[in-house]
Amino acid sequence: MVWPIVYGIWMSFTDESLSLRGTSFVGFDNYAEAFGDPDVWSSLGNTVFFTLISSVPLVVIALAMALLVHTGLAGQWVWRLAFFAPYLLPVTVVTLIWSWLYQPDLGLGNELVTAIGLEPVGWLSDESVAMWSMAVLTIWWTVGFNFLLYLAALQSLPDSLHEAAALDGAGAWRRLWSVVLPQLRRTTGLVVMLQILASLKVFDQIYILTKGGPNESTRPILEYIYDVGFTGYRLGYASSISYLFFAIVIIVSIAQLRFFRQGD
Repeated sequence: MVWPIVYGIWMSFTDESLSLRGTSFVGFDNYAEAFGDPDVWSSLGNTVFFTLISSVPLVVIALAMALLVHTGLAGQWVWRLAFFAPYLLPVTVVTLIWSWLYQPDLGLGNELVTAIGLEPVGWLSDESVAMWSMAVLTIWWTVGFNFLLYLAALQSLPDSLHEAAALDGAGAWRRLWSVVLPQLRRTTGLVVMLQILASLKVFDQIYILTKGGPNESTRPILEYIYDVGFTGYRLGYASSISYLFFAIVIIVSIAQLRFFRQGD
């Protein structure tokens, strides 16, 4: 485990390539190039944008689903299975399903759009829509994990809290805002932290469906690293971008931990 990390750091200071023999030490040249590379910043911007538009719904929708199931929704086991099942699907199956839904001519997405009198949408071919399409896919696929975390937290809350609030005359909404949500602070902190980290590392579904297109509008930073290393054969430069991104992820993780600890 340690050796690959150490070797990767060393490689980031070299011009190692899959297409050339021999390796030379280049110091911080790779890192300097990365800071001046517009493709690094554009792909990082795509990653941040995806994180913003996917993380908030993945937290809010998961909480709403857990509350629905926990508050006595009929057929609870059916809803639990339905909400969690998509998370168990492999990425190849998920992308196959959604490639059909997003199919421009026969897909269900455009069938619904045209049924209400609107023009067909280029779900994966329109630069202004493609990343949103990726976010919708990801929300459907992964919200079940956050749902399970929230449901477990709700089931661990003591009934005495609800009973005391009810005796004080608090209605359902008042109990939700004054009793339930404050008790879920730690769980929400965990869900938010895990979700942001997962969204920052997005790669598989985008690479399979769009390869970063159209016009690189959906290319995340991890795909750019892959392209540089295994299409451009520049392993040293790809390593330097990887460790810069790793540093960003570490900083974000520490900031989240400090924020939620202060909240406690």
